[in-house]
Amino acid sequence: MPNDTRAESLSQTADGTLLAPTVAARPSLATGAAVVKRYLAKLGNEAGVYRMISADGEPLYVGKAHNLRKRVTTYSRPERLPIRLQRMVSETATMEFVTCASEVEALLLENNLIKRLMPRYNVLLRDDKTFPDILIRGDQEFPQIVKHRGARDRKGDFFGPFASAGAVNRTLNVLQRAFLLRNCTDGVFRNRSRPCLQYQIKRCSAPCVGYISQEGYAATVAQAKAFLSGRSQEVKDDLVSEMQAASDAMDFERAASYRDRLRAMAHVQSSQDINIEGIGDADVIALEQRGGQSCIQVFFFRAGQNNGTRSYFPSHDKQMEPGLILAGFLGQFYENRPPPKDVLLNQAPDELNLLTEALTLKAGRKVTIAVPQRGGRRKAVDHAADNAREALERRLAESSSQVRLLNGLADLSGLEGPLQRVEVYDNSHISGRQAVGAMIVAGPDGFAKNQYRKFNIRGEDEPASPSVPGLAEAPVPALTDAPAGGDDYAMTKEVIYRRFARALKEDPDRTSGVWPDLVILDGGKGQLSSAMEALAELGLEDDVPVMTVAKGPEREAGRERIMLPGGDQPLLLPPRDPVLYFIQRLRDEAHRFAIGSHRKRRAKDQVRSPLDEIPGIGGKRKKALLLYFGSAKAVSRASVSDLENVDGISKAVAKKIHGFFHPNG
Repeated sequence: MPNDTRAESLSQTADGTLLAPTVAARPSLATGAAVVKRYLAKLGNEAGVYRMISADGEPLYVGKAHNLRKRVTTYSRPERLPIRLQRMVSETATMEFVTCASEVEALLLENNLIKRLMPRYNVLLRDDKTFPDILIRGDQEFPQIVKHRGARDRKGDFFGPFASAGAVNRTLNVLQRAFLLRNCTDGVFRNRSRPCLQYQIKRCSAPCVGYISQEGYAATVAQAKAFLSGRSQEVKDDLVSEMQAASDAMDFERAASYRDRLRAMAHVQSSQDINIEGIGDADVIALEQRGGQSCIQVFFFRAGQNNGTRSYFPSHDKQMEPGLILAGFLGQFYENRPPPKDVLLNQAPDELNLLTEALTLKAGRKVTIAVPQRGGRRKAVDHAADNAREALERRLAESSSQVRLLNGLADLSGLEGPLQRVEVYDNSHISGRQAVGAMIVAGPDGFAKNQYRKFNIRGEDEPASPSVPGLAEAPVPALTDAPAGGDDYAMTKEVIYRRFARALKEDPDRTSGVWPDLVILDGGKGQLSSAMEALAELGLEDDVPVMTVAKGPEREAGRERIMLPGGDQPLLLPPRDPVLYFIQRLRDEAHRFAIGSHRKRRAKDQVRSPLDEIPGIGGKRKKALLLYFGSAKAVSRASVSDLENVDGISKAVAKKIHGFFHPNG
């Protein structure tokens, strides 16, 4: 290796992280291996987590080790590594290390860092939404049954998870018919003077107006909990006995209600896709591979009932072994959700014993990971594998079709394919109010919903605000023409300007993959001119391909007009052209996202209180004022002395509030 005169230092952070020198140029395989070797003298034999980082600060890989020194030594001899790891070493410019008390602790930290940093040489679980549960609340006299998503930190009993919101909604619908539990909010419950529609259609026992006693309601809650816990036969036997008793007493109306509840219970059980005897609480997981891609199918069994299934397509190197893929998936999958008692797989993951120990530690009880060979459990695993295989075949077919459509779109735009990122923009507003610009992203894998963005249109006087929750937008220069109310052209210009001003600031070298190959605007010649003006102000008019899609005469679908820069006449595709259908899908998705974003902003503005605008008035003071006066309007009419009577409102604060509503005294 040539002499390197750049300054180097090795520091250690408070949490034990070792920081290495950053190499300015992208290293070759030899220089990457040399970077790794620099750490060996400083590393001990402790368990821990290591990170490999590129010259521009991008996380390349996160790994864990029982012995950090031994594991890092393997990367210092790249000739013995597979091609995938050689590429990784060649890009490594610096490394970071965190020591841990045990390898299990290192594994848990590794999974946390992978999900947070998304390093491209790891197995990446891109769909990481939490699963919904059913919650029977435990902080009410008449418990409410609701759908719950997120941390299980509310008081009550949780049942789940379910694979989708649809599965929860269907189950809740049947549970209401079977057990007549309320689902209304506390505010509605307290203010009812007569039964609501839920009672009329026999989905609630109307505890709000005393049609059922607290003891009677508690009995139905206990039955619902028993049913959801797997003791359905016990509940059925009780209902059959009560139905027979009602029938013997000639109370046929009450007997019919028990009959309807039994039918509802039978329906929710018969609607399960597959139920396997001998499986209680378990996740059945199967991995299938083809063409360098993987599909992992997960079936959720709780209390012996199938709560649905979900398909995952993790991102990974094509040369990665199945056991390593499955191990990486399991670690990330259970990083933010509790594992069940049993995890059943169609093949063994790498480091099976370590994974079992880590999941047991996380759950606080024994967790078993097994590859069943026979019986009902094997039947469940085979069923999951069949579903994974079919899902992967569908995805491969869809990907092939998607690539053909993207190539057709490239030909239409005069671009060289294949297109990897297409951005589509649309605006939504009502006479200029609550105006929102929306951007969706499509590529070879379909719609990339985690890349969608919305832009709250600022206008002339509105201050800059983040367009993505939790992410402050890069400041951009003021536009020469700020949008007036309902000016769709100016809105388009603002959105395009803000989008690409930020891209120039954050990724001027275009190395992060967030620059589009094509921009599509919903509109016509005016939107095209506005977008090109914004790009010209940024010096990008020749660098970002743009096209617009306008509805045809009388807004007829199939006769859309396509405009390209420099073209005087619109392009018209044949009505049944697949590329035209593809463009319509892209435009409709952008329109759907724009409408949804606008409605959310409008709903938020409708519940905004004037008290929100007063500096120094937080949530507690606002609540105290509303409880004391009853409304924001009454607060605005109050005198300073009246305001001082409110808990937490000093004389100075009372004057500030009064001055806000009466600026002229």
